[in-house]
Amino acid sequence: MLNRNVVIVLVLVLLIVVNMLILSISSTKHEVTGAQTQIGMRIVSPLQEALITMYRSARNVWDQYFWTLSVIQENDMLKEKLRSGFEERNRLKEVELENQRLHRLLDMRDHASYRSVVCQIVGKDPSPWFKTLIVDKGKVQGVQKGMSVLAPEGIVGQVIDVTEGFAKILLLVDGNCAVDAIGQLSRVRGIVKGGTNGDCIMQYVSRKDEIEVGETVISSGLDGVYRKGLPIGEVVSVTKQHSGMFQEITINPFVDFDRLEEVIIVLDRPQTDWGRP
Repeated sequence: MLNRNVVIVLVLVLLIVVNMLILSISSTKHEVTGAQTQIGMRIVSPLQEALITMYRSARNVWDQYFWTLSVIQENDMLKEKLRSGFEERNRLKEVELENQRLHRLLDMRDHASYRSVVCQIVGKDPSPWFKTLIVDKGKVQGVQKGMSVLAPEGIVGQVIDVTEGFAKILLLVDGNCAVDAIGQLSRVRGIVKGGTNGDCIMQYVSRKDEIEVGETVISSGLDGVYRKGLPIGEVVSVTKQHSGMFQEITINPFVDFDRLEEVIIVLDRPQTDWGRP
């Protein structure tokens, strides 16, 4: 593609050459009368005007073409800057939210009387039959099978398998997970297990015991896995069958398991506190 300046020069040269040819033709005779001069001017002038008009039109088209190209390039550049700005803003927002979550976990760990390690969730079991997570800490960091796993909101679950650098966690909402629990106000005792709809069921509660909807359920500390007083969830329904010894209590867990990104694994077993006043 020719450069803009080259095209303008070529048009000027063409204009000059045509004018020189016309003037040379009109001056080839040795004697030129006034009438002949006027005739020559009448011939040359419209041609010059047409050539100048063509030149100006060509230059305007060329200028418009390059202006359009520059606008397109500038638009692409601005779009790229805008995209980069959005990416940077999203990255900074993610860093801010992660810092907030980690601050809560570290604050929880710093105020606790037990040793613990903060873990990032790196995997989730896709199976519909088991509700488990994989975290990025393992034997190297002191994690062992059977340790309890917590979040600032309450109990998450327990470690069921460990490798050198990773651990698998069985979630509270899995039917295979069980926590010995009590009502925080009523002191009614039962076993909390995972339900079928992302909730938990408190089983083996005697029909004669009274527990109210809205009451908080906490760990009793009698199962050897979880310390006493850890939040589990809130009672949302109480069902007493017409027959049978027990009532069924539905609990909504405090932890939002679908949004978990970091957890704390408690390194000290509850048994280490037994026997203390």
